[in-house]
Amino acid sequence: MEEQLLIEGCKRGESWARKQLYEQYTPVMMGVCMRYVSNRETAKDLLQDGFIKVFTKIDMYSGTGSLGGWMRRIFATTALEYLRRNDTLRMSVNIDDYNDATENVDYSALERLSADELMACIAELPNGFRTVFNLFAIEGYTHSEIAEMLNIKESTSRSQFIRARKALQKNVQLLIMEENARLERS
Repeated sequence: MEEQLLIEGCKRGESWARKQLYEQYTPVMMGVCMRYVSNRETAKDLLQDGFIKVFTKIDMYSGTGSLGGWMRRIFATTALEYLRRNDTLRMSVNIDDYNDATENVDYSALERLSADELMACIAELPNGFRTVFNLFAIEGYTHSEIAEMLNIKESTSRSQFIRARKALQKNVQLLIMEENARLERS
């Protein structure tokens, strides 16, 4: 009921409703933006652009599905548009920089990783890897949908996801090794 009042207020352009919607959804949508770009200032710009789109397109929200899900899609699309505009989706990272050396991972140490540390590892991925990883593993798009959104082949989406996962495993392994070394020094 409260969400419906917010939506109706936003559709009428009422500032109280826009302010409340902004305050309620900013933390979550900032998280979406940060998953696509690793620079906080750029993420803040995307956040503002996304809210402008939400407020100008609120009439298009049909009420089916959650408002948060509808907004998440707008913010992900806004981030993808930024990445395309700035040509940062080039998948030009040498995969040899991300070898498969994950056989000595201490999996019990994974339990000590916080969500923030894991998100930081994702943020370290090259733009193309991070984008496909976010769209597939976090946002739940299919490789076919990702291929269409990014104007790439479906097989490219699949291979970028596999490479992103391997790179993420390496980043997590390095973080775990650093944590284990820190604990041994203590």
